[in-house]
This record gives sequence, C-alpha cells and structure tokens, in this order.
Amino acid sequence: MKVETKCLHAGYEPKNGEPRALPIYQSTTYKYDSTEFVGQLFDLTAEGHMYSRISNPTVDAVEKKIAALEGGVGALCTTSGQAATFIALLNLLESGDHMVTSSTIYGGTVNLFSITLKKFGIDVTFVDPDADEDELNKAFRPNTKAMFGEIMANPAMNVLDIEKFARVAHAHEVPLLIDNTFATPYLCRPFEFGADIIIHSTTKYLDGHALQPGGVIVDSGKFNWNNGKFPGLTTPDASYHGIIYTESFKESAYITKARVQLMRDLGCYPSAHSAFLLNLGLETLAVRMDKHCANGQIVAEFLKEQPDVEFIHYPGLSDDTYHALKEKYLPKGCSGVISFSIKGGRERAAAFIDHLKLVSLEVHVADIRTCVLHPASSTHRQLSDEQLVNAGITPGLIRLSCGIEHADDILNDLKNAFAAIA
Repeated sequence: MKVETKCLHAGYEPKNGEPRALPIYQSTTYKYDSTEFVGQLFDLTAEGHMYSRISNPTVDAVEKKIAALEGGVGALCTTSGQAATFIALLNLLESGDHMVTSSTIYGGTVNLFSITLKKFGIDVTFVDPDADEDELNKAFRPNTKAMFGEIMANPAMNVLDIEKFARVAHAHEVPLLIDNTFATPYLCRPFEFGADIIIHSTTKYLDGHALQPGGVIVDSGKFNWNNGKFPGLTTPDASYHGIIYTESFKESAYITKARVQLMRDLGCYPSAHSAFLLNLGLETLAVRMDKHCANGQIVAEFLKEQPDVEFIHYPGLSDDTYHALKEKYLPKGCSGVISFSIKGGRERAAAFIDHLKLVSLEVHVADIRTCVLHPASSTHRQLSDEQLVNAGITPGLIRLSCGIEHADDILNDLKNAFAAIA
C-alpha cells in the first residue's frame, strides 16, 4: 500500500462484524484463562497484554500503523516527544557512555542532552550538521554509542544530510537516531537513507489538531547490535530470568527492550483514548501535509519579498541553503514551518506578533491552525547566546507554522501586521 492508504488502513484490520473504526479499549487490565499463560506473558514467551502501562490494544494498533508508515519492524508510543527521545537513548546509553548530536535541534532536546543526561553520567558532543565527514568523525570516542539529528531542525529549518550522518555513525558501529517530527513519514522515510531509529513528537503533525502530547519510537530492525557495544541488548536481563533480547527477539530486539524494560520501569505510556485521537489525526496525515506544504511555500515566497524581513529559512525556496537537500530528502515538500527574522530585533519582532489576528501566538507548532512563536523568549529561553547562535536563532527570529486555512487569509493577516509596524 502507498503511504496515503496506510494512513487509513494500517495497524487495525476489523474482522467480520467488528467495528470499522478503531475501538477504544479503555481498560488497565486483561483477563486470562490460566496462571500458566500469565506466567508466559511475564517470561516474554507469549504474545498478549500484561498491563496498560506497557501495552494496550488501541495503542498497539496505532503503533503498528506508525511502524508501517515508516517501514519499521515495530514502534513504541509514549506520552510525549521528549519521553520518546529519552527512552530511545536510554535504551542504548548507560552511565559513562557518550553520544554525538547535531547542534541544530529543538531547544527542549538541547536541555535534555546537555543538562539531564549529564545527571545520568552520559556525555554529549554537539556538532555542526554541515561539517564534513572528517570533522564529524573527530567527535567520536571509544565510548560513543549513538548519533542523533533532526531531519528539519526546530526552528533553524536546516535539512540534515541523513546519508552523511548514517555513514559516519555506521563507520563507528553506532546507530543513527533521527527525529522525523516535521517531515512525518509522508514527506520523508529516514530508514530509506540509512537511519536506524526514528523518533516523533506525535504532538505535532502526526496528531495535527493540538489535542494531546505524545511521542513514538520506531525501530528499523536493521542495525547489528551484536558488535560488543550494546550489552543491554546482547547479555542476559536479570529482570526477565536472563533473557537476551537479540537472541529471543532478533530484529525486534531494540524496540522490545524499550517496551518491556524501560516502559515497564518509567511508565510513560499513553492512554487508549489518546491513541484513538492520534489515529484520527494519522488518517488525514497525507491530505493535511499536502496543504501545509502548499501554504508554507506560498507564505515563504511572500515573506521573501518583504523589506522588513532580514532573512528567511525555508528549504522550499530555490535559493535556500538547504534546497538541494530538500529536493533529495523531501521532494514532496518541507512542511508548513518557516523561520524568518524581522529587522529591528526582539522588540520589533514582538510587536509584529502582537499585531497578528488570525495567526495565533502559541507555544506549539505543526498544527492545522496557523500559529507563531518567538523562540528566543519562549521555547529556547533557557539557551545561552552561544547556544542560540548554534541553533540558528537571532533575537528577531520568528517561527511561523502555516496551517490549512486558505492561503489568502494567512497572507492578509501578515500584511496587516507588517503595516502596523511600518
């Protein structure tokens, strides 16, 4: 099936006489016929649901759909994108380990990597994503266990060269983890370019309606964990009677361990109702992304011609630095998110935002409704000036997320705000 069809049909297949729409299995617990079967569940030798902190039939169907959309062997939903990133890395890294990441990533992820992971004894090196392979190789150490990047950085909107990052990561026998939030599997499928693990904040385009936070981890099933670097996957797990994930679960070893070990212990699994709402968003993902991309292109072309705009970052523009990478990795479009800087700095950027009427000022992005934010004073407020520069953020930078309204109405609101600060 094509991606558009998988959005509707993957994950849940009703049998004869069953509901056409995905049911909400609103239950924390499940009934069994024998203690023997329950024991098999806890030994991980039988398939089924133990408890809704680990799995649930409604969430399971959505996980299967997202795995099918990305081309992975399995997926694990979480209560937020940050939880997904944290579990995805904690599934690989232990105290004393190290990872390499692109510097142009979401501010909250910068905080997770530079502050919180340090408390776990994990070191992180930030690298320029545009650096050549020789320079990227220098960031690796003997204890490096992962490499991370965003397909389109929030809010810098640079496009990551996935194949370059994959070559470097694999040369050091570590997996490449890609945050595919802004692209979604409709615009880019990173596994096809060498990525090993994909992460999404489902709060954004996958949900699309700003209804609830969520995240997901998708496993490609292609990375060789038996290279001596990942004992958590290749040596006995005492909490499951010495099970070895790579032996018992083969290509699904990584995502199985994330679920039965980390989700079991950390408990950040979404509710059935949240998964039901996420599935409704997924069903219209393809048609929404086409509209987001079309509006983003129209608005970017408009902003490019405005005298009050000192620069604009949108890979869909033919003269954008990352247009060639956009054509390679994102041929269908590069979402509705645009970053541009207003001349006059922070105060003038704030005045422009305050004069918008249709466009909502929100701490959010990638929604069906057009929204706007000033990153330096909100999502990236905790970053130092140096970190802001590394993330591609100036005092006058505005992040605009084009929704699916009529493009003329978005343009008229922008025109009125420009006129108000003239």
